[in-house]
Amino acid sequence: MKVSVVAITYNWPEALQCLLVSLAAQTRLPDEVIVADDGSGEPTRALVERMARDFPVPLRHVWQEDRGFRAARARNRGIAASRGDYAILLDGDMLLHPHFVADHLMLAERGHFLQGGRIKATREETAKLLAGGKPVFTPWSRADFHEFDGTRRLYAFRQPQLARWKSRSRNGGRVMSCNMSFWRDDLLRVNGFDERMEGYGAEDRELAARLENAGLHRRALKWSALAVHLWHSSRAQPDVDDLSLPNNRLFHATRTEGITRCERGIDGHLAEFAAPERPDG
Repeated sequence: MKVSVVAITYNWPEALQCLLVSLAAQTRLPDEVIVADDGSGEPTRALVERMARDFPVPLRHVWQEDRGFRAARARNRGIAASRGDYAILLDGDMLLHPHFVADHLMLAERGHFLQGGRIKATREETAKLLAGGKPVFTPWSRADFHEFDGTRRLYAFRQPQLARWKSRSRNGGRVMSCNMSFWRDDLLRVNGFDERMEGYGAEDRELAARLENAGLHRRALKWSALAVHLWHSSRAQPDVDDLSLPNNRLFHATRTEGITRCERGIDGHLAEFAAPERPDG
C-alpha cells in the first residue's frame, strides 16, 4: 500500500529540517511527504522548496494563512492533498527512528488506527539535536521520562515482537496527533478533524472519539515507531479537561452523543486538491 506522511508545522524551520532529514533516512520510505503549514513565514517555504529538489520521495508544501492556531484545518488540508492509502500524522518537531514508517505499516490493520508516543528531549538535548546531533532511542536517552504526555523509559527502545504483543493487548496511550496513523478512507468517513476546534487542545482526542464511535479501535504503539520530540514551551492549559474551554465542550458532546462525523471537516478541501483527470487516449 502507499503511505503518506502529513507533518504539521508553524514557524520552526530548523526543527522541520530535522524531521525531514529523518524521514529521508527511513528504511521504508513513505510514498510522499506533505508539510501541512499553519501559516509559517517565508523561511519555511524556502526550506521545503530547497529540500524537495533532492528529497527521495515527493515533498509538498500545503500552506494556509496565519489566523491563529488552526491545526485541525491545516491537517485536514494535508490529508486532502495526500494520495496514499494510509496516512501517518506527525508534528514538525520530531526526529524519527529509522524504522518509524516501517513500524506503523507493520502494525496497520483494517478496523484500527494507531497511537504512538514521543520521547521528550530535554532542553539541553534539543540544542544538541538542532546543532546536528543524532537522536538516541534508548532508556538512557536524555529525555524527560517523567512528563505525563511523554514516552515512559520502559518503552524507549525498539522491540518489534513486544510491539506486536502490546498493540493487541489493549487500547492505550494518550491520544496525541504528533504520532498517529490511519487508513485514509476511515478519516474521510468521519470527515477528518473538526475545524470548529481552533486554539490549542482536544482536536486530536475528539477525532479519536468519533473514529471509536464509528466502530474503529485504537491500538497503542509501544517499543515501536519511536520519535524524539524537541523541547519547546508548552501551550497546554493547566487543566486539559476543563469544560469551560470551547474545544473541550465539543469533545464532550462527541463522546456523550456518539457523534461519528463532523460538519466542518476535510470534505471542504477535497475539491481543491483533487487529481486532474487525464484526457482519454
